[in-house]
Amino acid sequence: MTGPPLAVVIPAYQEAARLPGLLAQLAQAPQLVGEVVVVDANSVDGTAVVARLAGAMVLRSGANRGLQLALGVAASHSPWLLLLHADARLPAGWAPALAAALAAGDRQAWAFRLAIDGGDPALRLVEAAVWLRCVWRQLPYGDQGLLLSRRQLEAVGGIRPLPLMEDLELVQRLRRQGPIHLLPLALRVDGRRWRRLGVLRTSWGNWRLRRAWRRGVPAPILAKLYRGARRS
Repeated sequence: MTGPPLAVVIPAYQEAARLPGLLAQLAQAPQLVGEVVVVDANSVDGTAVVARLAGAMVLRSGANRGLQLALGVAASHSPWLLLLHADARLPAGWAPALAAALAAGDRQAWAFRLAIDGGDPALRLVEAAVWLRCVWRQLPYGDQGLLLSRRQLEAVGGIRPLPLMEDLELVQRLRRQGPIHLLPLALRVDGRRWRRLGVLRTSWGNWRLRRAWRRGVPAPILAKLYRGARRS
């Protein structure tokens, strides 16, 4: 396939204020990014409008991030995929770093290091813990972005339409085929949930959800618990 090699798939919900910044960054590398697909979960804040104005393909879906990602992947055609959350900000030098990763071959998956917006020193501890988890256990999560080839994704069975834990479930399948590498740059994510709930409460809630998932609690039930925690 000729043309830019990368399709970027972004599940979104109520991200009209944050999404334009990410889309503007992606537009700065037309030689790399050939497709941008935003899959909006029926936002009412104009998320779909700002995505279209920025030139992205826009799809509609229910509020199910796994389904949103699967729909976006199916609607794209490029040989490489970058799965990003809508509140992410790419670091300086992201395009050369991704190009170098692509050149390493289509049997390797990659994720960014994580940076969380905010000055709380506890957030730096969270970032360090995420780095250690990725190095020791090969378990990056969706807020770090995931770069992989379409061939590799198809080989592990694609993205399953899970409303929560879709990232962990996919990474666990990818990990069986080989290591998931860390890019030498950090993807910055919005720290609003960490600020609102507090670092300790957020970390504890995330750990409990992951433990419940490992013990077999269905993803739809976990999604309800997660939404309840965000509203509390």
